[in-house]
Amino acid sequence: MEIKTTGVAGTLESSDIQIMVSKGNNGIEIDLDSEVKKAYGDEIEKVITDTLTKYGLTDCKVKATDKGALDCVIKARTLAAAQRATETSEKPDLEVL
Repeated sequence: MEIKTTGVAGTLESSDIQIMVSKGNNGIEIDLDSEVKKAYGDEIEKVITDTLTKYGLTDCKVKATDKGALDCVIKARTLAAAQRATETSEKPDLEVL
């Protein structure tokens, strides 16, 4: 899939995460800002990477600002940002989530 614009999803409220997906050309590059990065940073990045890969994106930049989101929220926000960035709205395969 091709990224056409910058896609953003989520808020900066407690228990949420804001994901911004934009064009990249060196694989999936994640810039994570989280108060729990030391303990959960690797898992958060893995959830984002897995979701984007399953959606079909392999080259993009991701800016993630985490406020304590659960994995299901991270997946949903990542998928929404990816759909907005690729300007697609078709229903994804359930395996993505």
